[in-house]
Amino acid sequence: MNTGQRPDAPAEPIRFDTKIAVLLRADLEPWQRLNVTAFLVSGLGGRVPEVTGDPYEDADGVSYLPMFRQPVLVFEGSKETLRAAHARTLARALPCAVFTADLFTTGNDRDNRAAVRAVRTADLDLVGLAVYGPRNGVDKVLKGARMHP
Repeated sequence: MNTGQRPDAPAEPIRFDTKIAVLLRADLEPWQRLNVTAFLVSGLGGRVPEVTGDPYEDADGVSYLPMFRQPVLVFEGSKETLRAAHARTLARALPCAVFTADLFTTGNDRDNRAAVRAVRTADLDLVGLAVYGPRNGVDKVLKGARMHP
């Protein structure tokens, strides 16, 4: 099929009307930032199927797991910024995953869920959250946060 483009011409950039974002508390250690980010985005992939693309395959036919179909933007902010972003996420009913400081002391999913369940929403000691939704909605949720360096 001839698309009218030269084969070596760059493809048009893909623009997404949605955004995947992770907001981390700025005082986390580097290992914690990586760990929290990995845990948070795993929640989105499992519950919001449209964020996941098709499986990958290399030239030798080896198959690989699918990944998100769009970039994940990582931000940081203070404890207060995280608390405000969490409240705005809930008010907008956007899909969200949370990671609390208590989860650094647990070692499995059962205990992680119990640690979150034991604390009222307003009292969660949030160290990270992941959110997915329309670009403008996610941008409003992240007000006050800055891109992770």
